[in-house]
Amino acid sequence: MSNLTELTAQIITARAAKKEMSTEEFQKEMQMVYSFLKDIEAGNNPETASVQEPEEVKPQKINFKKIFKDDEVICLLCNKGFKALKRHLTQAHHITDKEYRAQFNIPKTQPLIAKNYSDERKKAALDRGQGELMARARAAKKAASAGASVKPAKAAK
Repeated sequence: MSNLTELTAQIITARAAKKEMSTEEFQKEMQMVYSFLKDIEAGNNPETASVQEPEEVKPQKINFKKIFKDDEVICLLCNKGFKALKRHLTQAHHITDKEYRAQFNIPKTQPLIAKNYSDERKKAALDRGQGELMARARAAKKAASAGASVKPAKAAK
């Protein structure tokens, strides 16, 4: 079985990953967890008053100008900047963009991609003639579905 120091380190590491703490808060938390575990190991009933109640999660007010910049979009979970958030959210945080929007009350109309990056991609697609290709493909698909829906009449014998 792990010793108290290792258990304390594991608990504090998990807590620090979820909550940003100052050095003083980190040390205080470490001492509290260590003494709590020591009391449990000694068979004493640890004081429930020293155990902190879980903090209420207050909805964050988002400053859209600071989060959704022209060159990057800041992830509100890890505070890192990206050109596009969707891949980062699924790979790093294992959540969908819909869950992320719901968690931080981000409207569906707000793109999770940097403005300049989006403009670059749009310009590149237009230079390749992607818009015309898509219009032709849609027209062909519509014609094919219209032709398939019309059933030929059976020939009379």
